[in-house]
Amino acid sequence: MATHYLEFEKPIAELEAKIDELNALSATSGSFETEIAGLRKKATQLRKKTYANLDPWMRTQVARHPGRPHFIDYVDGLFTDFVELKGDRQFGDDQAIMGGLARFRGQSVVIMGHEKGNDTASRLKHNFGMALPEGYRKAVRLMDLAERFNLPVLSFVDTAGAYPGLGAEERGQAEAIARSTERGLMLGTPFITTITGEGGSGGAIALAAANRVLMLEHSIYSVISPEGAAGILWRDGARAKDAALAMKITGPDLLELKIVDRVIEEPLGGAHSAPAAAVASVGDAIAHELAALKPLSPDTLRKQRADRFYAIGRAA
Repeated sequence: MATHYLEFEKPIAELEAKIDELNALSATSGSFETEIAGLRKKATQLRKKTYANLDPWMRTQVARHPGRPHFIDYVDGLFTDFVELKGDRQFGDDQAIMGGLARFRGQSVVIMGHEKGNDTASRLKHNFGMALPEGYRKAVRLMDLAERFNLPVLSFVDTAGAYPGLGAEERGQAEAIARSTERGLMLGTPFITTITGEGGSGGAIALAAANRVLMLEHSIYSVISPEGAAGILWRDGARAKDAALAMKITGPDLLELKIVDRVIEEPLGGAHSAPAAAVASVGDAIAHELAALKPLSPDTLRKQRADRFYAIGRAA
């Protein structure tokens, strides 16, 4: 059973609590298999109904669920021979963005992505996935390496946004994001990005200036968080739900607007309910897209990328 339930999942939580209670009673007071089976069927039906009708604010909560697979989970589930490369060769190492060399289904690749952490210590270590300038400069270094050795780049985006602290601004946060975005656009090898959770603002696009942008079904991708938009528009962060409804931040909306290229279906109940299955689905989608990009020349890849981003927001 899940260990963390979202607000709208409370009815499901109540059913699963009853299942746990009956399982415990079965050990001491006889069998309740019929009752347990009935409750499990009811819980599955309720979960299916709930997740078939998620609004953008509910999807935002799912995208932020602490149990969703993070970058290190994708590394463990999809790649072999991972060698992490640290540092930007200018200031230091930022663990909000991790990356290095790996093999994906036998092919050498460069991978990078935001890592949020999964407990208090790791979240502090990775700064909750909010990168500093040195993180984006590390990304540029990794992309330089990919081009030098003709390796595809696979990135995984999951961040509320770049870190807005004083030190980050002093070290050139905006310039670092711009350089990383530019490097992605000018890369001469295939570049595929997957939005695995939150895709927030420039902190996300710096790792997502790719040939193909994929997105998990319950992820979000936006220029600002719903709370930030509500604070600007209405001076009231509590209206985040209203902002989420208006911003078109979900997969179906972004696919229609041609901001993302593919929405990857998640397991019933979200990626946090079956992380291994979600990771496998992402791997299959990446493999399909990579096969299509692999034959293209460097100039064709750059042109495709440029055409893709220039077309966003233009009338047909």
